[in-house]
Amino acid sequence: MPGCELWNVSNYSNRQAFLLGRHADLVLNNACRVHSFENFFLSVLLHAYLYPTLLLSHASRRSTRHQEKMASNAWLTLAIVLATLLGTHAADPDITSDFIVPDGVTPDADFFTFKELKQSLRGAPNDAPFKVSKASQLEFPALMGQSVSYAVLQFAAGGINPPHIHPRSAELLLVVQGWLQVGLVDSNSTLFAQTLQTGDMFVFPKGLVHFQANKDPRYPAVALSAFGSANAGTVPLPKTLFGSGIDEDVLAKSFKTDAQTIDKLVSAAMG
Repeated sequence: MPGCELWNVSNYSNRQAFLLGRHADLVLNNACRVHSFENFFLSVLLHAYLYPTLLLSHASRRSTRHQEKMASNAWLTLAIVLATLLGTHAADPDITSDFIVPDGVTPDADFFTFKELKQSLRGAPNDAPFKVSKASQLEFPALMGQSVSYAVLQFAAGGINPPHIHPRSAELLLVVQGWLQVGLVDSNSTLFAQTLQTGDMFVFPKGLVHFQANKDPRYPAVALSAFGSANAGTVPLPKTLFGSGIDEDVLAKSFKTDAQTIDKLVSAAMG
């Protein structure tokens, strides 16, 4: 791996190599042999920790507060940068080719074209108060490895998209017809609600509970949602909580209610 030669103890003087120690050398070189992002940056992180210590030990007789501060700042900066890079890497995995083609498929222009959302952009759903039409890697295989996807949300008059989360991506919503009331709840249980008109946008951070509702009693609404993942995933809270088979006694105690109320919620979620 490029850059691994930087972490070899043999590149330091005898005293410096002694300070780094055999254990550090073993960890760093083993990390370099494994060609993965996480292990490489683990080696960088370890080096960033050891190197300021090495410098201070080597110059202990003339160490100053200024040198200690510089070493500490260098370590903190490296840690922040590496944490940021690792957080970014936690999204869809990078691919080593221009695109991914399923077995048995020969790519042409049609492979990169998706035409299934046309009808969804034209008003209310035909058979439900709310309908979502997706263009994820499941429906549009050319998106595999590209870290993008779309969904069209159609709301009949009074229709809602119940509270839910997307575990693998943020959502950027654009209202293209009508108006919507939207909201999200952060990890401090704070509600952020907004009324959006046609042309307005709203972002729902990854993993946070959110919802959309068409409060217009007469007219439909349509929104287009973009995701930073080819498969953002959706976890609908009503069905997940009351339609997944969680023990009803657990639910009753969790929501501080009685079994009869939970029975009604379970029946509604399963219906």
